[in-house]
Amino acid sequence: MAVVDLEANRLGGLPSAVGGIARLAYARATAAGLDVDPLLSQATLTREQIEDSGVRLRVRDQIKFLNLVADALPDDLLGFHLALVCELRAIGLLYYVAASSDTLGEVLKRASRYSTIVNEGVSLTCTSNGDIGITFDYIGVSRHLDRHQIEFFVTTLVRTLRQLTDHHLVPIRVRLIHRRNGASFQFLEFFGVDVEFGAAIDEIAFASAAKHVPVVSADPYLHKLLITYCEEALSRRPASLGSFRSIVEKAIVPLLPHGKARASEITRQLGVSRRTFARRLALEGVTFSDVLESLRSHLAERYLADESLSISQIAWLLGYQEVSAFTHAFKRWTGKTPREARATS
Repeated sequence: MAVVDLEANRLGGLPSAVGGIARLAYARATAAGLDVDPLLSQATLTREQIEDSGVRLRVRDQIKFLNLVADALPDDLLGFHLALVCELRAIGLLYYVAASSDTLGEVLKRASRYSTIVNEGVSLTCTSNGDIGITFDYIGVSRHLDRHQIEFFVTTLVRTLRQLTDHHLVPIRVRLIHRRNGASFQFLEFFGVDVEFGAAIDEIAFASAAKHVPVVSADPYLHKLLITYCEEALSRRPASLGSFRSIVEKAIVPLLPHGKARASEITRQLGVSRRTFARRLALEGVTFSDVLESLRSHLAERYLADESLSISQIAWLLGYQEVSAFTHAFKRWTGKTPREARATS
């Protein structure tokens, strides 16, 4: 096994991993000859931040930058493509913890416990309900903003498991919350199973027997040492409670197409009173109407970029019974009709 620089990683800095996806996107954009400065500016990032691997990048800024680079290249599967070619060892301490584990099941448990060392905006949970897998939950940032980061995560996870076990592991299930109409055959070719888009959860699962597959580079002595460093890094990470708004947005998205994205339904699902619901949003400077309107606006732009979705389908996905109602709302947001916006994109 390659030697990991424990001293560089021991306080959880993980300079090569925190913000690593954005740095990969930056390298791809630069190699393609793009003028990256305007893209960085729109994402509230600077060249200095990107080029200094010791700087932690905010998750929201990273997601924004990935979306901008994907549009500019253009590469609608940017996160997936980056995951196929990235150096897995650049993940840092977390990779070596996985590489020194005994079995695939232990790898997934370690990834679940220590994932926030690498990305504080996404929490992993190891599941074992007749099968074994990982679910992904976004913390403090709205899941609806992202496609590329989550596709990077699931692809990198599968690549890592295959490399560490020297097995061409095929998941029994891959489910992602965001929508893709007519998703690329590249997903099927890589994962070996159809990816379910528009799901209620971000999840990847393997057959139960997979948890016993051995890791070829297992090293119990190194593993014990690395766990000590991970626990130290974890103890130094601030608790990330996230925003109530992001929780509300996560609840709204699956309800929109069914016309049930109402405050009464959201409060019921979250188990809070209407008064508490309004108060917690007010503490973040918004109302439920603000959140719903902003969310619809962002989703409309995302869906319009997908040429396989018709205007009527987009209206339905956003919870509008009539295309005219969607058109009126979109023109209020942008000054253009949906068709005008699509024609000029």
